[in-house]
Amino acid sequence: MIRRTLLVAVCTLFVVACSATPQEPTQASGITFIHLNDTYRVGAVEDGNAGGFGRVVTLIRELQAEGRDVRILHGGDFLYPSLESQLWQGMQIVDAFNFMDAVAPMYVVAGNHEFDPRTPDHLIDAVKASDFDWLGDNYRFATGVEEVDRALHEQFIFEVDGRKVGVFALLLHANEGGNDRDYLPTEPDYLRHAQRVIAALDAAGAELIIGLTHLHLWTDLEIAALRAQYPQFMFIVGGHEHEPEFSELREDRAAVMKGASNARSIWRIDVAFEADGTPVIDTQMIDVNESIIPDADYAKLDDKWRSRLLERFPFLTARVGEAAVPLDSREVTVRNRESNWGNFVVDQMRGAFGKPPADLAFINGGTLRIDDYIMGDITFEDIGRTFGFSSYLRHMMMTGEEFRTVLEAGYRGTGPSKGYFPQVSGFRVCVDRSRPEGERIVSLEVPTDGDWQEIEERREYGVVIPDFLYRGGDGYAFPPEREASRPGSELVYLVLDAIINAQAEGRAIGAPVDAANPRTVILDEPGAPCWPE
Repeated sequence: MIRRTLLVAVCTLFVVACSATPQEPTQASGITFIHLNDTYRVGAVEDGNAGGFGRVVTLIRELQAEGRDVRILHGGDFLYPSLESQLWQGMQIVDAFNFMDAVAPMYVVAGNHEFDPRTPDHLIDAVKASDFDWLGDNYRFATGVEEVDRALHEQFIFEVDGRKVGVFALLLHANEGGNDRDYLPTEPDYLRHAQRVIAALDAAGAELIIGLTHLHLWTDLEIAALRAQYPQFMFIVGGHEHEPEFSELREDRAAVMKGASNARSIWRIDVAFEADGTPVIDTQMIDVNESIIPDADYAKLDDKWRSRLLERFPFLTARVGEAAVPLDSREVTVRNRESNWGNFVVDQMRGAFGKPPADLAFINGGTLRIDDYIMGDITFEDIGRTFGFSSYLRHMMMTGEEFRTVLEAGYRGTGPSKGYFPQVSGFRVCVDRSRPEGERIVSLEVPTDGDWQEIEERREYGVVIPDFLYRGGDGYAFPPEREASRPGSELVYLVLDAIINAQAEGRAIGAPVDAANPRTVILDEPGAPCWPE
């Protein structure tokens, strides 16, 4: 049931708290926004020690006890992908969001993963079951079900203590990594849509205007500059990036904030109004960790879905192998730097099409969804959570020059935690992010006679990549004249086979990232040496 109708300098901080505090307000309204984004689990991550909606609910109840009027904002990506979404098409998250909405009103923008399925059945069910509000201004639902299609709110305004708050909501277009679906008409001119909606909200008397987006950071920053025309436009909170982002409020730019995935870090934004109606904000990033006790009532919901999962798959907790060392598959790792779990996974790809193995392989870090360490016993659940969706592979031949050009896509853009960041096998790569896009790979070397040499531009190499990337996913573009095998050898089964075979031989799997021989080096400063001597 849908029950409510409703900036040139960038500072990216990895800190426990950031604040932008204008002058002390003379009249406090007591509005607090809690923002989270990119949440795929009903429960916590990192062995239960980080994130989790139960901890978020605890924080909200504490704020309400202080007299704050709390509103929850979500920056998209929640229905998919996860182990549970393969069973319930995201309804477990709808249940969790409904719980939170009953505690404090919740407003969400859709993310690209809300539209992973090619047909709209899952979306119809999710929207019909939602008590929270879905917002969208550059996209619409075209499911053919009137109740669902009309549930998406445009130019959204709500009131708190007699103050009008306007929200515009924008979603990533398929050209930039969104999903291209018939039931999701989406417009790519984000700035034009933002300006149009902000002007409409201003004309409707909105005293505070905020953006709720699922876009790339650089697009949010461009939109934030509209504050020069509309001073009541105070901040954008978004998703898509999976680690904290912060750009401070200025007279000519709205603040921009994003949290960490799975509610590991969230944002608190307190809003007050001066006597003349001018809004002021105070912002704080909160690390959601074991110091916060999960809400007891929410824990019952968490337990309910956990029990249902184990009823469906009682073997999930069964041991399939052993990790020789902690295997780091946290998103902060697999989307930013070399991961030892990523190394093990990608190493299985090169042999996917028989002997001899392919020379080179890589995978986008966003394929690895577990967002956790794998330690000690490796279970079926570890494998299932690593692969939130199918990952079929392709084999093709490419020249060294072609491969280098393709791989550049993995290092484009600004800011941390990109799902397209590659985990690699069969080569090593050195990157300077200060260089122009398309020219950031300083060195790409392949092994030869026990040593390394720069990849040969004209030599052809066998390459294995996910079908998703081959088809243009995550912004990768492969040479159209190069033929590739049909999709085959689903990666999850290659990884499971490797672990089970190792177990049969009495071997634990995995190794630490070798600091003396790294696969990926991101230079701290231009001109620094690429490889350890």
